[in-house]
Amino acid sequence: MTRTPSYILHDGFRMPMGFPVESFQSALGYRARPGDIFVSAYPKCGTTWMQNIVWLVLHRGDPLPAGARMTEAIPHLEEVGREAVERLPEPRVIKTHLPFALTPTHPEGRVIYVSRNPFDCAVSYYHHTRGFVHHYDFAEGTFDDYFECFLAGEVDFGDYFDNVSSWLAHRGEPGFLFLTYEHMQADPVGAVVAVGDFLGPELGGTVHDEAILDRILEHSSFAAMSRDQLRWASARPAGMPAFVRKGTIGDWRNHFRPDQARRLLDRLNATPTLAGLWPEVVATVERFVDEGA
Repeated sequence: MTRTPSYILHDGFRMPMGFPVESFQSALGYRARPGDIFVSAYPKCGTTWMQNIVWLVLHRGDPLPAGARMTEAIPHLEEVGREAVERLPEPRVIKTHLPFALTPTHPEGRVIYVSRNPFDCAVSYYHHTRGFVHHYDFAEGTFDDYFECFLAGEVDFGDYFDNVSSWLAHRGEPGFLFLTYEHMQADPVGAVVAVGDFLGPELGGTVHDEAILDRILEHSSFAAMSRDQLRWASARPAGMPAFVRKGTIGDWRNHFRPDQARRLLDRLNATPTLAGLWPEVVATVERFVDEGA
């Protein structure tokens, strides 16, 4: 029997169960300030990793204090709503999964957007959805079930391709830093330095101190982040994958059938500017499809 995740459907926008509709509505009315720093991404594309990097850059490589939660230090705008974000000390650092058109940015603010290839994103999002039983009621759902929802854009926060394309169109504009998860994996030093330079010498100059840079890299590593997972998200039921699960590139090969890979690749190739972000991934998927034909 085919299963689909459960969502709250509000004005055509899917949200996890438990996200207050009132908070989502108030989030759209948030009035950004010049010093705001948005950390944006489609879900499961590196949002938490980038939140942690930004925190570490702003705090001289010191990790979140014991018992602190990233969900409170850098809250999710559309989950907590406008008033909760307005109470943050400045400069406010704010997480969002909204597409560009719905994100209430300020012309003098900053946005860091992280993209990830759709194959690994789909797999990570599947495990995320299965693991948060109270949000999705999908503990028994299969990857085949979830894949159809992902491909159709019928998942929370909407269609992957619409979201990433909306932000990619603004790459290179002032106040905007666009990074890929794959680049962050291949060159973590370069990614951290790029974030620090983007934030400017007053906020991000710490990345040019070798000792501080080493601490940032240490505390933003997969090994460090996979410890004490309650820093990043609420607890999952026993037997479910951890929130910080693998942190790798290419896990999609353990889940996709060749026909599924072809269908998602066709969607990706239909948007050449997106496909151009991951030429090595595209080539690997092409070989995977050909070998399975």
